[in-house]
Amino acid sequence: MKILLLEDEVMLNESIQEFLESEGHSVDTYFDGLKAFDDLKSKSYDLLILDINVPGLDGLTFLERLHELKIHAPTIYISALVDIEDISRAYNLGCYDYLKKPFHLKELALRLDRIKLSNEVPRVHLRLSKNYSYDQEHNTLIFQGESQVLTKRQSQIIDLLARNRGRVVDFEQFSLYVWDENIVDNATIRAEINRLKKSLHEDVIINVRGMGYMIDKP
Repeated sequence: MKILLLEDEVMLNESIQEFLESEGHSVDTYFDGLKAFDDLKSKSYDLLILDINVPGLDGLTFLERLHELKIHAPTIYISALVDIEDISRAYNLGCYDYLKKPFHLKELALRLDRIKLSNEVPRVHLRLSKNYSYDQEHNTLIFQGESQVLTKRQSQIIDLLARNRGRVVDFEQFSLYVWDENIVDNATIRAEINRLKKSLHEDVIINVRGMGYMIDKP
């Protein structure tokens, strides 16, 4: 992915750039919002990673002005701000995600994986088994043509597993994606997945001992 990074903390900027480039991404870094905004008018990016409190032009106004120019790209905000008004404004502007500082760089990579998957995988029904499919557009589990009612957390578990069919999802991924940064142990994750498995009409979730869970490709 080609990524624009706007972050005025020098050490954090360099750390994120180094990490993302080690993951195979191309990164242009900026410390000033106005400079980034001027350059973006003549460049295109697959993803924007924006801090909010930066010199020149703050990250929220930055995105507002881009939209006025009909320039759109998936955006992740990284910020120490925890005011609900700032967070609400970020999501109202259409940001894809909001990471509160400090965060683990691997967590950022997981969020990027979600964006990559959403861009690469058509928003259609994913076949999970003979009778089960997953409607990505409506985040709905389908059994023999009928939607199955799940709790919010169970829906998030299915969403993560369905988008990673054929790959093992480890406990850290469940913790970050489903429990959203809250501290949770592996036993709690296992218990929730076991409750989900008992509610299903087919055994589509595979326990990979010592590693995590997966849904195999049918």
